[in-house]
Amino acid sequence: MKNIIKISLLSACIGLALSSCQSDLTSLNDDTKHPSILPSDNLLATALYQSSYYMDNPSVNFNNYRFFTQQWAETQYPDETQYNLVTRNQPRGHFNRMYVYSMNNLRQAKANLKNEVESDDIRANKLATLEIEEIFIWENLVDTYGDVPYSEAFKPDEILTPKYDDAKTIYLDLIKRIDAVTATIKPAATGYADLVYGGNMTKWRKFANSIKLRLGMNLADADPALAKTTVESAIAAGVISSDDEAYKFKYDGGTFSNPVFDNLVASNRNDFLPSELTIKTMSNLADPRMEVWFTKVNGVYKGGVFGELNDPYTNFSQLSSYFRSATTASNLLSYAEVAFLKAEAASRGFAAGGTAVDLYAAAVVESMRENGISKIVADAYVAANPLNLANWKQSIGTQAWIAMFNKGFASWNFTRRLDYPILVNPPKSNLSSVPYRMPYSDQEYVLNGANVKAAGDKIGGDKATTKLFWDKN
Repeated sequence: MKNIIKISLLSACIGLALSSCQSDLTSLNDDTKHPSILPSDNLLATALYQSSYYMDNPSVNFNNYRFFTQQWAETQYPDETQYNLVTRNQPRGHFNRMYVYSMNNLRQAKANLKNEVESDDIRANKLATLEIEEIFIWENLVDTYGDVPYSEAFKPDEILTPKYDDAKTIYLDLIKRIDAVTATIKPAATGYADLVYGGNMTKWRKFANSIKLRLGMNLADADPALAKTTVESAIAAGVISSDDEAYKFKYDGGTFSNPVFDNLVASNRNDFLPSELTIKTMSNLADPRMEVWFTKVNGVYKGGVFGELNDPYTNFSQLSSYFRSATTASNLLSYAEVAFLKAEAASRGFAAGGTAVDLYAAAVVESMRENGISKIVADAYVAANPLNLANWKQSIGTQAWIAMFNKGFASWNFTRRLDYPILVNPPKSNLSSVPYRMPYSDQEYVLNGANVKAAGDKIGGDKATTKLFWDKN
């Protein structure tokens, strides 16, 4: 991995190295319209786009989160729903997009910002934005792969083959980093005119605390005491509390297009369907979101069989026009997700700002609102499907899984932690069970072999069926 990152950095630094050797006369040839040192705001914009686009991407070549949660089925090419993660090298694709295309830009932005003219408060806010976004990407990496290169990463001049750090150790450090960075924010000053919050530092702070909430809830079965203090401190400090505060990367439909649009529409391929499990689960609950999300076949909803060939495409319900807009934002940490995390926290006995019953109802209603369902209809749905306090994991797990439809990574966190709905390994699966993690990139075995092999041995095998440290049930 470090060799890849070093090559990426080298391409950005060649111009600097050469220009430092030039005389004053040769500097007349400098291209002032295309600077060799990119402004930190450009690098942030690139990182925000790359991380958002590829965390949300449903392409079979990348993260496959929507197949890990069995919410989508495939038509002509069911390899990914049969959990074939080798042919298309998805572990490599996601690993590189997060480290090289996303994180590397943030690290370079931090370095470049040091030489940019800013007031102290604005510089502090810009550094905070870069740090929070970096933490967000680290959380995605560690919850996708487990142990990953962390403390020795991004030191190409010192360490070409970084060790893999323990996932829980990374968790603990990320929590400390969130506490540290949120204390530096100057709410009265502006930051970047960024593509998510437009420089609103109050929203960036709430986003950071919401990442902390997500980390804390994932710790609930592995370290209940730490989970409780982490969750309660995050909520007390202020988490996302409205859709306006959600972490959304907005696409203009031109330069930037929504990745679901790119795969459902722009690609001209009819490969994806709502799964049979999705349709049956929502039908049994008389879920009104089905009318928004799916088409009917001969007046009924019909999902694709997960892990099987579902051909022809027209014989099944399809994802509706609701998902087919080039300008739909990638909602990667939504208010609905935060609301369900708080409901789960209350169900576990944590102080979450309300009762489990009330917070569960608020979470379901928010998901309905997010998808255009009226409060009257949403309230009736909650009344028909209340929180079962005797089996709250099933109630919250199932409802969060539905609410996170098309939010693959968030959905995968809920299904791994709560084990609902029950996901069955398809008959033609390439694995012995459903996936609990993404295996390591095959390129790591070439470039960083000793360390990646050690990491695989430490966690119990570099397999998709190996559970993360926090996935105890």
